[in-house]
Amino acid sequence: MCGAAGVGIPTDYTASAVFHGTEYSMVRTMVALAVWLGAIHLNAALVIASLLFLPARLAIAFVILFSDLPSPVLRPCICSTRSSICRVLALLLLFMVIPLNDENKWGRKLSMFICKHAVGYFPVTLHVEDIKAFDPNQSYVFGYEPHSVVPIGVCALGGHTGFMPLPKIRVLASSAVSFGRLVAVQIDLYIGASIRLCLILGMQVFLTPFLRQIWTWMGAIEASRKNFTEYLEAGYSCVIVPGGIQEMLHMNHDSEVAFLKSRRGFIRIAMATGRPLVPVFCFGHQSLLDSLFHVVVGKPIELEKNPEPSIEEVNEVQGQFIAAMEDLFERYKANAGYSDLQLRVL
Repeated sequence: MCGAAGVGIPTDYTASAVFHGTEYSMVRTMVALAVWLGAIHLNAALVIASLLFLPARLAIAFVILFSDLPSPVLRPCICSTRSSICRVLALLLLFMVIPLNDENKWGRKLSMFICKHAVGYFPVTLHVEDIKAFDPNQSYVFGYEPHSVVPIGVCALGGHTGFMPLPKIRVLASSAVSFGRLVAVQIDLYIGASIRLCLILGMQVFLTPFLRQIWTWMGAIEASRKNFTEYLEAGYSCVIVPGGIQEMLHMNHDSEVAFLKSRRGFIRIAMATGRPLVPVFCFGHQSLLDSLFHVVVGKPIELEKNPEPSIEEVNEVQGQFIAAMEDLFERYKANAGYSDLQLRVL
């Protein structure tokens, strides 16, 4: 979804390729982050502003609203208060239901600005084992791990980066998460920043006004079987984080977690559509606040199209994917600066 080196797609690849995100620029990065992650705050600000900037009689109106014996004289003030709030809510409702257009000209410019500069706050390096193995005319299923608080490294695979030689890429994003348990788990791990990030993920992303537009422009789509299949068949490569939010419940500083053993849906869809599976691992999530992110893209696992794979066939491909992920982790962890890190596949 984000991150760019400010260059187009290279035309002369070696078998292995490394790409770096844009250098950090404080002003531009802060603006990009504010636009990208500030949509939720904007919604709250609109509601609060509708209350704070009412006539001076607002305080009296609230007294009446919570009183058993409202005064008829002051009822117009109540109506004014309610009217202002209703207008704001109507605006937010409009942006909740207005059709999304991922090809909007200004939306794409905004998303490219976010993608280019927001990554400066989370330095990301992309390592592609065999860049020549990717065919621009083929679509792929990228299985990214781990999820962590926020899967920041996904940005390196997004369509606006120009890193991967694939013209059409979409990131499947969950529309909501169970927030209550996650904050308690994360408090001891990442005081402060993780809580704010969890709040963002805890919203209904594709129902939140302004946020849904921004994420759509940045290449995210709601994670559903229907979207997954339709976009693959339309020629889009899809990035999915199969372990999902469940992985946050098992995080610690000594190891990474990939919650994969019960995740077969993305395997089944890749087999049904005949799209290659690509293991992707991102190092740096276990120390989110002071880390460089190293995203490693493995070689595609070629699959024959099988519209109705048996459970045995799905399990076999799942085993290949997990083995490829573990191998990728072991071979690159030292280069990424985590030679003692362990991977737990649950």
